[in-house]
Amino acid sequence: MDLEILFTIANALVLPGWALLVLAPGWRVGTHLLAPLLVPALLALLYVFLMVTGFTTAEGGGFNSLAGVKALFAVDRLLFAGWVHYLAFDLFIGSWVVRDARRLGIHHLLVIPCLALTFLAGPVGLGLYFVLRMGIARRMWIDDGVPAPATVET
Repeated sequence: MDLEILFTIANALVLPGWALLVLAPGWRVGTHLLAPLLVPALLALLYVFLMVTGFTTAEGGGFNSLAGVKALFAVDRLLFAGWVHYLAFDLFIGSWVVRDARRLGIHHLLVIPCLALTFLAGPVGLGLYFVLRMGIARRMWIDDGVPAPATVET
């Protein structure tokens, strides 16, 4: 299949997930299944396909130097794989932000700018959310909902 068509499909695939995060943050199917699991899993399959079919064509490519990464991204298939990586991880992080904010009682209207920035510039949006989280919830510790193990005194 043509890479341009796959690129268009991959970009379109994440849009419903982002729309659900912004417009329906309380819908568990969107915030607990579609955005964090289903769409990133589909993108992961595409990523594996692109990496397997493109990695051998990147002469001098690798992850141990900037020049090596540049050589990888000179191959369209691997450049696209890098883009798919961003699409999957940014959506996953956006879904975590929505769930975490709801758990901490942070109003969703305050979270929307964080989501927009995560969509456009992943780490910037996540950083803004951490600042918001610290200012409102006074929490920086990431709680996974599992109680800490009891310590045994000797």
